[in-house]
Amino acid sequence: MNASDAAVRDRLTTAIRERGDEIADRWVQLQQERAAIGIDEGELREEADALLVLLGGALNSDHGMESVVDAHQDLRGAVMELSLRRERSGATPTATSLAILALKDALLEAVERDNHDPRELFPAALTINRLLDEAAALSFNAYVERREEIIQRQSRQLLELSTPVVHLWRRILAVPLIGTLDTARTQVVMENLLQAIQTHDARVAIIDITGVQTVDTAVAQHLMQTVNAVRLMGADCFISGVRPSIAQTIAQLGIDLSTILTRATLADALAAAVDMTGQDSPATGTTKNR
Repeated sequence: MNASDAAVRDRLTTAIRERGDEIADRWVQLQQERAAIGIDEGELREEADALLVLLGGALNSDHGMESVVDAHQDLRGAVMELSLRRERSGATPTATSLAILALKDALLEAVERDNHDPRELFPAALTINRLLDEAAALSFNAYVERREEIIQRQSRQLLELSTPVVHLWRRILAVPLIGTLDTARTQVVMENLLQAIQTHDARVAIIDITGVQTVDTAVAQHLMQTVNAVRLMGADCFISGVRPSIAQTIAQLGIDLSTILTRATLADALAAAVDMTGQDSPATGTTKNR
């Protein structure tokens, strides 16, 4: 750290130490004026006081100005918590960043009161800009990452709801698929089906594709992966709902499904599964011998 940087840091830490209450009050006021953040004044003031203390400590560290916020663990955590608090209150990511950037003005005003020499104010302004731009970027990223995490979790929940595993008959499970079967959905189907096989001690799993509009090479690969995983669990697997158009497409694509048991309808697959497991037929009540 050179002498100039050290002098600027001293100037900022002195301003925070001597005018901390004033800076905190001004910061709260600017946040309330510039952005709808949904947090009451008392909470904002507590947040401002805590963050200013950590900022003063970070300025006294040996970290370079370009990495003070990111490298100082406590300050980084406080900025991320500020962002998450805004996210929970319904503020936008832009409002969250503006809340951090409002601290620039509050700090600059405090520094200006003690330093009237433009030659001293300019490097202080540059330092404040670098410091709080980094904090604003961190808060924005934390907000976006949190939203992406929520979206991914909700997407997975929707996938699970859209691919239920049905305990169709004794030791027989079925997964009715509707829509597009992509890699992410195949993974959910596989995980849920394998868990259900273990839970119900199932002997047969039926994957019904009646609601799948098209079957291409990728979809066929996904189906084969799922069938292979089911077999590794010691169960047999049927694919039902193979309509004429799908059968024609599979044949034209040259996809080899000869090793997979298929049936035209779910009812046909269930009858075959009952016969395979030697249970009473759901239709006739008679026992099928294995």
